[in-house]
Amino acid sequence: MLAVIHRLNHLLDQLRFADGIAPLLLRLYLAPVMLQAGWTKLMSFDDTAEWFGNSDWGLGLPFPEVMAALATGTELVGGILLIVGFAVRWISIPLMFTMLIAALTVHWENGWLAIADSSSWLANERVTEAGERLAKARELLREHGNYSWLTGRGSIVILNNGIEFAATYFIMLLSLFFTGAGRYTSVDYWLGRGLRSEV
Repeated sequence: MLAVIHRLNHLLDQLRFADGIAPLLLRLYLAPVMLQAGWTKLMSFDDTAEWFGNSDWGLGLPFPEVMAALATGTELVGGILLIVGFAVRWISIPLMFTMLIAALTVHWENGWLAIADSSSWLANERVTEAGERLAKARELLREHGNYSWLTGRGSIVILNNGIEFAATYFIMLLSLFFTGAGRYTSVDYWLGRGLRSEV
């Protein structure tokens, strides 16, 4: 039995040449998420800054224009750096900070779930109540709208806006912080290899 386990481990060790694929996939998954978030903030920068600064209906952050510019720039530059795999460990730090701030200031009070699913074991009171609203919305749409056309590309859901996505992105960025951008698949790898050969 030990010989079989040893042989299987040896086979798995042969796959280490491809260990750059996992960080590459994380980077390519995260890059469009960050670019889209930054682009949305940039295209409505005044509204973003107002939301960052307003304590009545927004985040109530100090220096809202500066904070909005930092968040926008971090996400746009970070998305580009993730694509090419340059300075990935360094850019992961402010991107993780951005995700942490988003989770704590925007999403925390909504619980875990991003999409309201009252059948989930993670459903809180807010999600359970959203289930009633969703049932009523479906009833109204069946009665007064073209329900089959409206749901022809997917189900109608209620966005709960919980921490699920921000937490997931934070964990993915934390993984990149520890693993780096990936062997063979990043500018970081080739720059590091060149520097090591010179030394």
